Amino acid sequence: METRKLGNSNLHITPVGFGAWAIGGSGWEFAWGSQNDNDSIAAIHRALELGVNWIDTAAVYGLGHSEEVVGRALKEWRGSKPYVFTKCGLRGNAKGEVQKVLSAESIRGEVEDSLRRLSIDVIDLYQIHWPPDPDSDALEEAWSTLANLKREGKVHWIGVSNFSVQQLRRAQAIAPVTSLQPRYSLVRREVEDEILPFCLAEDIGVIVYSPMASGLLTGAMTRERAMKLPKDDWRRNHPDFTEPNLSRNLALVDRLREIGKRYNRSAGEVAIAWTLRHPAVTGAIVGARNAQQAEGVMRAGELRLTNEEVNEIETFFAEAAA
Repeated sequence: METRKLGNSNLHITPVGFGAWAIGGSGWEFAWGSQNDNDSIAAIHRALELGVNWIDTAAVYGLGHSEEVVGRALKEWRGSKPYVFTKCGLRGNAKGEVQKVLSAESIRGEVEDSLRRLSIDVIDLYQIHWPPDPDSDALEEAWSTLANLKREGKVHWIGVSNFSVQQLRRAQAIAPVTSLQPRYSLVRREVEDEILPFCLAEDIGVIVYSPMASGLLTGAMTRERAMKLPKDDWRRNHPDFTEPNLSRNLALVDRLREIGKRYNRSAGEVAIAWTLRHPAVTGAIVGARNAQQAEGVMRAGELRLTNEEVNEIETFFAEAAA
């Protein structure tokens, strides 16, 4: 599988990386429902077998459980070790409620906890998960702390997630930003106007999350399945999974499925390939909850959409907006 250089780092990552959000399981505010750990490990191993060379997780996923599962998977893996990316700045309480905590003391505690759960000596890419409130100076404290952790050798490279252009500029005034992790998919395109062009101009690598819109664009989501999502699945009441947006989104999936048939690929792979066609995007985070799901999406980085197919997708949106 080809690799792409991530921003100003020496990391060369595959176009698709394994996303470990869902494998954190239930018991916290943004869970995807219950999850079998053995299935999760099998999914990670299958992704690595297919050539994926990076895993993206976070301390808050499952309130630490995702990192523990990734650590187990790495211990049992006998091949080349993948890069490990994780995040800080979101803390959960006993009720599973999540809040932003970006003090230096908290981040230093988080990095040690992440290293222990992952059973690794250094984190390849450490990221601020969400920025503080716009008027807060916590951004400067948090980013300075990450820069210090890099100098100390706790982490190799540092990045951010969900930052605006203004927040990226504030961080860059302190230390270079290696990467940005924004939400980006066919149904969530807010970053196209300002953020992606800025990152391209500033040599900030972009690894997008939810390229399949949290499972919506996989081709496996149906109206019936969306209505029956478990109560502990955060998607249950999300606007993308409920009307009036659900009907439009499922019609989009039909269009993606038609394009995918030309390559013997799934709708989800087409959705991922669409994000990767943007020149600012280095890689896409793709989740899988078992080996079969990993088999179906982890080769999406090899798919190249033609200009005609991209125009076909854009025509869908133009017609839907008319």
